[in-house]
Amino acid sequence: MARRDIPRRPDGGRSDPQPKSGSKLGRWFKRLMVWGAGFALLGAITLVVAVAVTMRSLPGYQELKSSQTGQMIVVRAADGTEIVTLGPSYGKWVPYERIPQVMRDAMVSVEDRRYRSHLGVDPIGIVRSLMVRVESGTWRQGGSTITQQLARNIFLNNTKTFARKAREWVLALALEQKFSKDQILELYLNKVYFGGGAYGIDSAARKFFGHSGEEITLPEAAIIAGLVKAPSRYSPTADADAAVGRAGVVLQTLVSNGYLTEQEARGVDLKKVKMVEDRSGQNSARYFTDWALPQLDLLLPENDQPIEVWTTLDPVMQKAATSAVTGFAPKGAQGALVSLDRDGAVLAMVGGTDYVTSNYNRAVNAVRQPGSAWKLFVYLTALEAGYTPGDRVVDEPVTIDGWTPRNDGGRYAGEIDLRTAFAYSKNTVAAQLGNEVGFGQVANMARRFGITTPINTLPSMVLGSSEARVIDMVRAFASVQAKGMSVEPYGIRKVTTTDGEVLYRHRTETPQQLVPPYVAAGMTDLMQTAVNIGTGRAAQIGRPVAGKTGTTSSNKDGWFLGFSSGITTGVWMGRDDAKAVPGLQGGAAPARAFAAYMKVATAKRPVEKFDTELKLPEWQLEPDDEAMMGNPDDYFYVDEQGNLVDPSRRRTEDGSEVVDPDALPGDGPPDMPQAANDDFLNRATGRRDNESAPPVVNVPRPRPTSTQRAVPNTNL
Repeated sequence: MARRDIPRRPDGGRSDPQPKSGSKLGRWFKRLMVWGAGFALLGAITLVVAVAVTMRSLPGYQELKSSQTGQMIVVRAADGTEIVTLGPSYGKWVPYERIPQVMRDAMVSVEDRRYRSHLGVDPIGIVRSLMVRVESGTWRQGGSTITQQLARNIFLNNTKTFARKAREWVLALALEQKFSKDQILELYLNKVYFGGGAYGIDSAARKFFGHSGEEITLPEAAIIAGLVKAPSRYSPTADADAAVGRAGVVLQTLVSNGYLTEQEARGVDLKKVKMVEDRSGQNSARYFTDWALPQLDLLLPENDQPIEVWTTLDPVMQKAATSAVTGFAPKGAQGALVSLDRDGAVLAMVGGTDYVTSNYNRAVNAVRQPGSAWKLFVYLTALEAGYTPGDRVVDEPVTIDGWTPRNDGGRYAGEIDLRTAFAYSKNTVAAQLGNEVGFGQVANMARRFGITTPINTLPSMVLGSSEARVIDMVRAFASVQAKGMSVEPYGIRKVTTTDGEVLYRHRTETPQQLVPPYVAAGMTDLMQTAVNIGTGRAAQIGRPVAGKTGTTSSNKDGWFLGFSSGITTGVWMGRDDAKAVPGLQGGAAPARAFAAYMKVATAKRPVEKFDTELKLPEWQLEPDDEAMMGNPDDYFYVDEQGNLVDPSRRRTEDGSEVVDPDALPGDGPPDMPQAANDDFLNRATGRRDNESAPPVVNVPRPRPTSTQRAVPNTNL
């Protein structure tokens, strides 16, 4: 039976029940086109909306200029050279019109040659990047524009995901809509990272070439532009040859893009570019910056803008100090050095033999026993109490409260003067002096001169059993050089913005008189003798030097502190674990390190003789000196009741008067009535008539001379 549901063709044949495959594909293609157009339209609308929303949320241009992560601190030495840059270095902002044309051309040529023609995203660059990816199997060529890089640097991170890339595109398109091409390029050149902590062309130019970004030349521009691709690999300070090689590639792109001719490119000699010496190896200066920079919290108000800190550090002296410490420190031992100028400016500071292996600053943080260097305070106290460098003392065995000090070598010199006792660091003399003037008074003197650590008052304290910091001991010696005036160490002269605005300037406070000038002069006399003939002979440098050695028991610590030509320097050596160091004595390695450094430090200063003349106060003058102050006939003699007496007569023990054969005629005052007669005074005081009268006294009374005095002891 024939089927009626099958349509027949006009020619009587049956129609094909299935459509042709071409028609079916055509319908699907049309559907895809419709759907594709719809999705494209939807995507375009979405993109436009996203760009519009993003553009409205973008910060303003001025806000983008000032935005940065972290504060840049450029630390400069006394001569203005850069010591170190801490935090991200942004340099000075260079406006578009002041950016050298060669720098703009080089950056556009090497990073985004179609920069002026695209809308923030370069489709051609993206396709080229995809083709390279397919051919090589890896992402070897980026398709990011300058605008995309700016968006990534400011708003995003470097994670490689499609989501982050899509956000980057949206931001780039929004940036192009909100800002002009010139503004975007200005932002980019002032914010892109060039390696070594340098952000922006000004920072890079200063770091690598030592001048501002406004002075960049063609070869320098080629080097800087070449850094963006791989800052660490092509950094001039890390690999100068690699930087020059990459700059050559940049020059060729400038030629291919029409910014340079072949002849101009061949005329550029990249090897003649003068680059700043890398100072990263001079790490010892970091001990100084670690000490000085925390003081900014007290010196400056709230501040987050880039600043330049101008310090007191002298680069030549710092290098000499580093060489002295590392060159003379015994094997296995550490060393520290602090050097101060007259006003307390820190000229050099070394906190250890190597900052990289140990950044512990022994110059300002470590507390160690100073040994005989502590005798500075013992002798200052004795001089203030009335001793003079020429006074006689006895170097002999002594025991004080059960403690018996001994001299180095166990030898005793007998009767010597104070100058010799200090020069040869006689411990028994220092012990006797401390006992005579009072151990508490010695501790007070140390406090007065700036020792901040705890001080004990046991007899052994005169030999330096109390611990002290190197910088505090140097400060004390500096105050002696300053004729007894206080000296306050400081390391920061001024702080400025990158534009030169002064935010802080150091002002020296009025110093205090710690001891009278004659005491400081006497102390300088003693210390000069110690260097000339005593334990500090190794510290001689061919000009006057005053100083003192210090060595603790078992040679655990070695010190030398002294001054010359206005510079005071202290050197310490020892182990961090306080173990003994064979052969370590203050008069050996520390004194030699002192001399090596001071020869360099004082080289450009005039030779200065020390003022050791003792201008004693009136109460301390000898009778012969007193006579120079006036006519002896001007003296009046009185007894304890205030009665004027005749100097040619004196009373004996039984109360009778006798004529003094040594008295000269006319020595006494003219006959004058007594202030009160003896009978009146006896009745007023209840004294019996047969009591002997008090002795006659002379006013003013000359200082009694001492032909022999006892003195204490210390370690060398």
